[in-house]
Amino acid sequence: MTSGDPSFEIRPLATEREFTACLDLQRATWGSDFRELVPAALLQVTQKVGGVAAGAFDDSGELLGFVYGITGIHRGMPTHWSHMLAVRETLRGRGIGRALKHYQRDVVSDLGVQSIFWTFDPLVARNGHLNLMRLGAVVTEYVSNMYGDTSMSKTDSVIGTDRFVVRWEITKDALCRTEGGTWEDAPIVTAPASSSDAVPTGDPSLPDVATVRVEVPHDIQQLKQRSPDAAAAWRRTTRRALEHYLARSFRVRALVRDIETGRYFYIVDRA
Repeated sequence: MTSGDPSFEIRPLATEREFTACLDLQRATWGSDFRELVPAALLQVTQKVGGVAAGAFDDSGELLGFVYGITGIHRGMPTHWSHMLAVRETLRGRGIGRALKHYQRDVVSDLGVQSIFWTFDPLVARNGHLNLMRLGAVVTEYVSNMYGDTSMSKTDSVIGTDRFVVRWEITKDALCRTEGGTWEDAPIVTAPASSSDAVPTGDPSLPDVATVRVEVPHDIQQLKQRSPDAAAAWRRTTRRALEHYLARSFRVRALVRDIETGRYFYIVDRA
């Protein structure tokens, strides 16, 4: 099975060189001190029991990105958990990540899987856009420090490992969402700062209205390096708002970008 894009091919990881390249890409993506590497042996044997460990390769056989997940039973139904997705930093935004997810979907659907679950950091706007707007996944839960305060790498000690859990229904075409709809007048409930690099100030109210906006930085990874205090403040304010509204049966409908200001917002409304 291939991606359908002549610039790269998607196929299972198979050789020692490919497994090693996957380990290198894990470190390049999450840091040289990343402590949750999926080792080559597990990448290999997972494929033998319905899991996915596949890469996107260029014509020369170089690894451009990979996806890794495990298949099991959840509430009596075959279910897939997508644990990792990574694309070389210089190649992001070219559709490789989306193609890898579609490949993963096609493989596990043949096993009778109806839903794929995974997590992502709500503060990573790029991932939010892919998961919610391009793939059509649905946020099911917000988990504070899902993997512990510092379990992943040193940079996680700055803001912890809060995650959205999302579900992607693959038995029917998930509608990719657009950035339309009425949200411009919805209140911002994360103490907006003068810019996404600044430290959010104040303690905003959490109004009982139909729709709110939860702002996130443009690039939290760079912000963690430049201003750890600002990154930690963004975590505190977004965690407070998202936990509050999701506990009251609100849903995360979309991640939008304000064209005029360049600011990013989750649109959260009553389910």
